[in-house]
Amino acid sequence: MQGQYHSSWDPVLAPLLRQDYMRRLANFLSLERTQGLVFPPQKLVFNAFEQTPLTKVKVVILGQDPYHDHGQAHGMAFSVPLGVKFPPSLRNIFKELTQEVPDFHYPLSGDLSKWARQGVLLLNATLTVRGHQAGSHQNQGWEDFTDAVIREISVRLEHVVFVLWGNYAQKKIALIDTEKHLVLKSAHPSPLSCYRGFFGCGHFLQVNRYLASMGKEPIDWTL
Repeated sequence: MQGQYHSSWDPVLAPLLRQDYMRRLANFLSLERTQGLVFPPQKLVFNAFEQTPLTKVKVVILGQDPYHDHGQAHGMAFSVPLGVKFPPSLRNIFKELTQEVPDFHYPLSGDLSKWARQGVLLLNATLTVRGHQAGSHQNQGWEDFTDAVIREISVRLEHVVFVLWGNYAQKKIALIDTEKHLVLKSAHPSPLSCYRGFFGCGHFLQVNRYLASMGKEPIDWTL
């Protein structure tokens, strides 16, 4: 299993990468790559762990799958590279930010690396996808890996904000010690559900109020 990640993650990721389910997943991905497109590119599969060191994690925003069209996925949940058209969920995230954060202006780029560098881990539950086939790499081992990562963050760190949008993400609350971390839940930002609770959730302000109350630097959400 190849992929770059920040060295601070090594105590967490190195043992997980040796698990049998990850060996099976690596074989599955090798076969998938011989048969067609896999997103994101192999060197960016662990990009979330490269951009956000374990020692800096203050917020975890959990997604489900990478974007599955050309040029979209680059290893961070909800983020797209500079120059790529914003997917609907990301557009709705930006709409919510314009309502919550006075200094936030609709950005030119959907690259969320600025958030990641401040300690926002943008973690998809499944880190790869077959081109143009949403959900195609689910139940192959990635969920075991990312569930273990969430547990380790919960155990190793203090006062992290876990942002769980939608029913799928909210099931992950079972992995989190809610006595020492803050969990925020709402509908998913996708167009299918955002009007049922995502718009008006206030999560970005709530994140910063909590971080400030714990003596941590708030996130600058502007891009």
